[in-house]
Amino acid sequence: MAAGGQRRARATGSARRTYAAGTRRAVAKRGNGGQRSRYSAVRILLVVIMVVAGAKLVQVQWFEAPALSAAAERQRTLTIDIPAERGSIVDRNGAKLAFSVETRTLSVNLRALHKSMDEYAKEHPQKGRTFETEVTAAAKLIAQKVPNLTTEQEQLKLLHKPQSFTYLVDDVEPSVADDIVEQYPWISVENRAKREYPGDTLGSNIVGLANWRMDDPDVSKHNLHGVVGLERSRDDALAGTPGREIVNTQNGNDNLYLPGTEHVLQAAVPGSDLELTLDSDVQYELQRQLSDYVAQSNAKGGQAVVMDAKTGEVYGLADAKTFNPNDPSTLENDLLNNRPVTTPYEPGSVNKVVTATAAIDGGIASPTSTLQVPGTIKIADRTVHDAWTHGTQTFTTTGVFAKSSNVGTLELAQKVGPDKYLEMLKKFGIGARTGIGLPGESSGYVPARDQWSASTFGNLPIGQGLSMTVVQMAGMYQAIANDGLRVPPRIVKSEKKPDGSVVPEPAPKTEQVVSPQTAKTVRDMLRAVVQNAKSPNAGTAPSAALEGYQISGKTGTGQQIDPRTKAYSGSLANITFAGILPADNPRFVVGIRLDAPDTTLPAGHSAGPLFHSIASYLAQRYQIPVSGAESPVVPLVVS
Repeated sequence: MAAGGQRRARATGSARRTYAAGTRRAVAKRGNGGQRSRYSAVRILLVVIMVVAGAKLVQVQWFEAPALSAAAERQRTLTIDIPAERGSIVDRNGAKLAFSVETRTLSVNLRALHKSMDEYAKEHPQKGRTFETEVTAAAKLIAQKVPNLTTEQEQLKLLHKPQSFTYLVDDVEPSVADDIVEQYPWISVENRAKREYPGDTLGSNIVGLANWRMDDPDVSKHNLHGVVGLERSRDDALAGTPGREIVNTQNGNDNLYLPGTEHVLQAAVPGSDLELTLDSDVQYELQRQLSDYVAQSNAKGGQAVVMDAKTGEVYGLADAKTFNPNDPSTLENDLLNNRPVTTPYEPGSVNKVVTATAAIDGGIASPTSTLQVPGTIKIADRTVHDAWTHGTQTFTTTGVFAKSSNVGTLELAQKVGPDKYLEMLKKFGIGARTGIGLPGESSGYVPARDQWSASTFGNLPIGQGLSMTVVQMAGMYQAIANDGLRVPPRIVKSEKKPDGSVVPEPAPKTEQVVSPQTAKTVRDMLRAVVQNAKSPNAGTAPSAALEGYQISGKTGTGQQIDPRTKAYSGSLANITFAGILPADNPRFVVGIRLDAPDTTLPAGHSAGPLFHSIASYLAQRYQIPVSGAESPVVPLVVS
């Protein structure tokens, strides 16, 4: 039993050892299989990662490369405008009224400056160079270099602004800007230009003003652009076309350009020069004399024009109220208004030339024919009287206009008839823009024929109830001076292109208002206006006469509307004069308007003395030959 039991025990132990060994082999086998599975999973994962990375690489290198490249380029380069040189404006003799000079504008990226100076101070604490010491020294240098443009205090205030970027100073000369930036490279420079007006107020109502219109999104901020006057109306020709260039930026900052990195993509094209019909000397004298006379007459304002009798070219166009484009303090809306073309008025008796011309042209009257003129005349419900009290008198046709009789004028106008009168008025260009070439021109006002009341024809022939500008008024007398041929006024003579070619302005459309003989007859009649003879044969403006020259002209007093009563005023008036120099061989036409002068003063009663002074200057400047004979003294009122 024992032996048998031992055998069973040994057998049992052997079986256990066999089982344990089998179990270890089974476990070992299972463990090796799991390890191989993990290795396979890792390999698959690596393959997937490599496939995804490869696909992304292909996408970046092939499909997204252009966009990414462009984005990277934008981060370090910037495309900017190259300012085009603005064309000059010159007078008929080449004298410059407006031109541009190259300038620089200084600016600074305050955020970048703060950062760089903070880093420098940390790296070099022993040198004591900080943001404060840097900007203090820079402000002092800038103020020293351009003392007429800024102060040290102004610069310090700008350099301490709580924002990332600021402009420091404009209109710096290029060499001065280079000196400043050489010492302080963190100051950026922009190329610009400054508009110069050497005559200050000379012709400013005509030339206008150009500057950097930063508030207008429709214009390039890198070019000067017109604001008013010819600078604005002819801006397309003057401005030119900006160019384009690429510059590198510092750390991708658009406000910090790296000098020497410019690459021109397209060169700028300069603007054209404008040659005007103006004579700057005549313009100066006209402005001076008009302003002085307005002051003497205590008028609210005044306008005047000097026009070539043959061509209609404007040699001078003045407004007593004007501005200095070099002085921002004068740039008020009221002063920027060019009244000689924008502001019509009721001209008064200077408009009687229409009736005189229609009467002579229609054969209704001759210079010496007579008519009985009472002191008053009734037109519908209105009673019109002359400026002086008189009973019925015998006037010559010449006398009616030389003495400016309202009653006699209306008698002749009734013989002409309203339709013929209106036709003549339109032939003279009243009620339509002249096309002078200046912005804001008014057409004036003539009531339509179907809107006339019964009393309208009692107003129009004596210069009330219609309106015109001083340029339109002078234009009527230009036609009389030019043998009946009306040549609309113009102020721009030609345009000089960047390639040197000169393009004349289109010739104005002319109109033969009346025959040369009619125009000469009327011109000769109007010599009596300045006739200095014993009463009653003295004209209304002997003070306009010029020794040695025959002068034709016409005075006018047009009532103004009282702004309070909305009716014609008894004291506010437009005092006008239109004259021809000389009457026997016309060279110039001069038109003058005084706005509400004090008519109790000698200068306020008539514009004749002002015409005399202007005509005297013109005769001397252009050495106009004296007339071959004196104007004859003719009867105006027949006893």
